[in-house]
Amino acid sequence: MKKLLIIEDDRALGDGLCMALKSPEVELTLCRTLSAAVESLEKNTFDLLLLDVNLPDGSGLDLLRQVRQARTTPVILLTANDMETDIVLGLESGADDYVTKPFSLAVLRARVNAQLRRPAVSPDASQRGPLGFGELSFDFDRMEFRRGGSLVELSKTEQKLLRLLVENCGRTMPRSELVDRIWTDGAEYVDENALSVTVKRLRDKLEETPSRPRWLKTVYGIGYTWVPFS
Repeated sequence: MKKLLIIEDDRALGDGLCMALKSPEVELTLCRTLSAAVESLEKNTFDLLLLDVNLPDGSGLDLLRQVRQARTTPVILLTANDMETDIVLGLESGADDYVTKPFSLAVLRARVNAQLRRPAVSPDASQRGPLGFGELSFDFDRMEFRRGGSLVELSKTEQKLLRLLVENCGRTMPRSELVDRIWTDGAEYVDENALSVTVKRLRDKLEETPSRPRWLKTVYGIGYTWVPFS
């Protein structure tokens, strides 16, 4: 059974979301404040967070950033803030999707189901054997990478990038986060173009048609994502 945490302070909307998303396959938890959500997260593991941005005791973006420091749990933001800058800020903070109010419950349900269908790839998943994506196979334990059965040589930087993307499969990872986590020593001195070059080299080695990538997709203006199905 999938576990969904809804964080929404509007009582009518929160109750409506629970009714719309209720199913035998989903266990719902509703919190109306950040403090209640933090307490729930400390006690439970969830498969998806549905998070309102504007809450009575703070910003949902702050909670999102805290979650991203330790978890890869998918997060869908709910907010009345529909400016492009608001959406970009939400995605750069680590959100997997962004839904602006008012919204169609049918569309929201489809987006929730899409996130719940995402394959769960935990940070230590690489220790449980090779991961397969079509013709690609990655064994992070042995540091062996194959395409169509043939070994592919990756640099240390390319390995770091690939691992981050695969472990966050389906999530859009902002460029700034990738730079900080790949070049841990002196990231502030790294030219952002270094990431673009590393992405291109990784695509050239793994993608059959690098100019039309199948797996490593660019989310323009934000960053990159590894597509779980293709």
